[in-house]
Amino acid sequence: MRARFDPVAPSLGEKLARLHWPLVALVTLLGLVGYALLYSAAGGAHSPWALRHGIRLIVMLVVMVALALVDLRRIFKLAYSIYFAVLALLFIVALFGEINKGAQRWIDLGFVQLQPSELMKLALVLALARYFHSAYLDEVRRPLFLLPPVVMILLPVGMVLKQPDLGTAVMIAAVGTAMLFLAGAALWKFALAAGLGGAALPIVWSHLHDYQRQRVLTFLDPEKDPLGAGYHIIQSKIAIGAGGLWGRGYMRGTQAQLSFLPEKHTDFAFTMLAEESGFFGAVAVLVLIAAILLVGFSVALRAQSHFARLLAAGVTVNFALYALVNIAMVTGLIPVVGVPLPLVSYGGTAMLTAMLGMGLLLNAQVNQDLSIPRFPVEL
Repeated sequence: MRARFDPVAPSLGEKLARLHWPLVALVTLLGLVGYALLYSAAGGAHSPWALRHGIRLIVMLVVMVALALVDLRRIFKLAYSIYFAVLALLFIVALFGEINKGAQRWIDLGFVQLQPSELMKLALVLALARYFHSAYLDEVRRPLFLLPPVVMILLPVGMVLKQPDLGTAVMIAAVGTAMLFLAGAALWKFALAAGLGGAALPIVWSHLHDYQRQRVLTFLDPEKDPLGAGYHIIQSKIAIGAGGLWGRGYMRGTQAQLSFLPEKHTDFAFTMLAEESGFFGAVAVLVLIAAILLVGFSVALRAQSHFARLLAAGVTVNFALYALVNIAMVTGLIPVVGVPLPLVSYGGTAMLTAMLGMGLLLNAQVNQDLSIPRFPVEL
């Protein structure tokens, strides 16, 4: 007898009514903050960053809402296919990828340079959510049952490390580890993995590229080379400190406007924000991000199906890691790893990944009452 999904998926009108419009507004507002910052970064000009960012935001808002209206069962069915498709893109990058600044991370599509490693974060969440959907807690606690998802995590991590892109590889590993935790893997397994990772640090260090080792050394002592490797983080700290409580004013930040602050439109967008709007402006953006995260975890807690719960939680964790790592990086709490601030920093693939993630989160919210059998026969 064929398994059926119960209850029936909501109609299009019902989906639009159920859509979490406050979350759509929060995402839009955060994107507009990015537009304002990029306009300022160009000295009060829409070109070259703000206009593109704005167009991408409008297009991706449409895509985000459209993705939210897709039948969740279709996404469930395609989860593994999406994972292997993105994995294939990583192979294509290794063979034919665009080389920029010594790294081979992009596929040149003409109208945009696609970075598949960014998409892998979402593809991994989808695949692991489907894998653990049918699992009971006693199964998740068995080491052999965890072997396939661990391989699913390590395979893209290894490929991204070859590009080389240590920051994104660590992010993929972190998202995958979070999914294992959310699925119910025993804590002792994480402690064992952490211990083995610590023991392997000397080996990992010996295999890092020179610039990667330099980033770690710079993090420990940025003043050792203030005009070289330590320049980025030193200028970032100066800019944040110069902002004070209320900031220097919109388009009046000296570190950013006089180009002392490097990569102000990408990795160090939050630094520019802190200099221009001060402590209270930075906190306002943090509150905005926190509100998105609260909605995400709320959706995960209310979802009926295990797949939707893991999907919503995984997407939310991915978004949180983006924000946490970027802010920690520009404030000198961790080494500079080149992770953008979601929806604020300039970047096509970063925007695409963030908005697709929000679309999946909205989809889980729209279909939160839809149950999916643990072992569906008909999808």
